[in-house]
Amino acid sequence: MTHPFRFGVNMLTIETGEAWRDKCRRAEALGYDVLLVPDHLGMPAPFPALIAAAEATERPRVGTFVLNAGFWNPALLAREVATCDQLTGGRLELGLGTGYVKAEHDAAGLPWGSPRERVDHLERTLTELDRLLTDTEQQPRPAQSPRPPLLLGGNGNRVLRLAARHAETVAFTGASQAPDAPAGTLSVISADALEERVAAYRSFAADRAAPAELNYLVQQVVITDDRRAAAAELAPHTGGLTEDQVLEHPALLAGTVAEIADQVRAHRERFGFTYFTVLDPYAEAFGKVIAELREG
Repeated sequence: MTHPFRFGVNMLTIETGEAWRDKCRRAEALGYDVLLVPDHLGMPAPFPALIAAAEATERPRVGTFVLNAGFWNPALLAREVATCDQLTGGRLELGLGTGYVKAEHDAAGLPWGSPRERVDHLERTLTELDRLLTDTEQQPRPAQSPRPPLLLGGNGNRVLRLAARHAETVAFTGASQAPDAPAGTLSVISADALEERVAAYRSFAADRAAPAELNYLVQQVVITDDRRAAAAELAPHTGGLTEDQVLEHPALLAGTVAEIADQVRAHRERFGFTYFTVLDPYAEAFGKVIAELREG
């Protein structure tokens, strides 16, 4: 089964309440299916921002992209999730990951832990959320049954195995820790390496009753007549990818609107990605691509 295209926008900044609501309404008008909020210090707090997004709009679902599991106690998180799902009318999609920025944990006075310890905490969080959110005696109850849909984001084998067991949507980071750089400094992996990660996930998920939706977070959307110039600008920030490797990578969508629409279709064919998320600085540009894809 091939999932239909879905498009999300990850919204990173908040100025005023009215500006936030206007931004959400604009994203809805551009055709986005999901309004998303990340979980980083210095950015909007996810759950109140999502409730406001749902109140300002009618059609889009709302979601976390993604919660830093290390910031959260599972029991308190279950309460937040259930309340947010109720207050958004059952529109919540819960995205979770291990977290990758050590400096944020340090600033919050929270333990960082080894990669193994962070995945262990993510696994405990998933187990507790499944237990608490599906327990009919637990209050508050989520609006969706048995729980809101779950998205897991990651790259390593353990997280991909967890996603195969638990998640309705799998978000591929397409990046790994940059060598000889501070913890939390990510480097884009090649399209071939990303394809291998998708293949690894598919092997872990071979026994699933229904295939998960596959997601990718696009880093830049550039409408231009010169795709190579856009790749040349991004290449120095990818950790060693050549311009040609950048051009074939879903991290960059560049070209005319029609060319970018073709790239999205090609990434669906190659990787199986049907749910694409863009960062809000590129919401307007990618909105034109959404219209092209839906008209075509």
